[in-house]
Amino acid sequence: TRTVFGVTAFFPLVVSLSSLLIDEKPVARRAAQGGGPQYTSLQGALALNPGLGSRLLEQGKTLWGAVSRRDILLPTAFVFMWQATPSADSAMFYFQTNELGFTPEFLGRVRLVSCIASLAGITLYNTAFKAVPLRKMLLWAMVLGAALGSTSLILVSGLNRELGLSDQLFVLGDSALLTVLGQVSFMPILVLAARLCPEGVEATLFATLMSILNAGSFVAGALGAGLT
Repeated sequence: TRTVFGVTAFFPLVVSLSSLLIDEKPVARRAAQGGGPQYTSLQGALALNPGLGSRLLEQGKTLWGAVSRRDILLPTAFVFMWQATPSADSAMFYFQTNELGFTPEFLGRVRLVSCIASLAGITLYNTAFKAVPLRKMLLWAMVLGAALGSTSLILVSGLNRELGLSDQLFVLGDSALLTVLGQVSFMPILVLAARLCPEGVEATLFATLMSILNAGSFVAGALGAGLT
């Protein structure tokens, strides 16, 4: 266990250390070298760019105008509700570990299969479904997601064992299939978010949409935990 945590902590540590190689002079230091007063980062930015405050205000107004538009607000609400669907992940984890007796080693294998399936889902979307209209793509993703999302009932009821499939084999296959479908259905959401961004606030609005997407995921986890 200690080795696993050490390996998983090593790569983020390397990324953090690589940030030390970035050569970027702080705004306050440039102001001090020029003989002017020293400021904090925000104060220095406003002092060296007198029009920055007005530009930030104008950017905020533009962002609010974009978000409040009906053709952006409704798809954003759809994306939020898509992500906010309650999930039973915590309950299934308890069932798999306490009822089925899955070991940490096997759960790691399931995670590995899910990562490989995620890459397969991205490849499948780029090669086969990229040209499919978003409306048709999202419709079939929801239909298939509702059907395949019920496969957990097969595991809970033990029907898979009656069909000759062990719990481990069923979980591996189910995880791979659902991950591929989830990734294929998630890619159109990113495409939709990119298309919604009007000119001038592309990066800001896209970051806002991703924040709403993450908020939906948080709500889904909270609702799932509350219901279970």
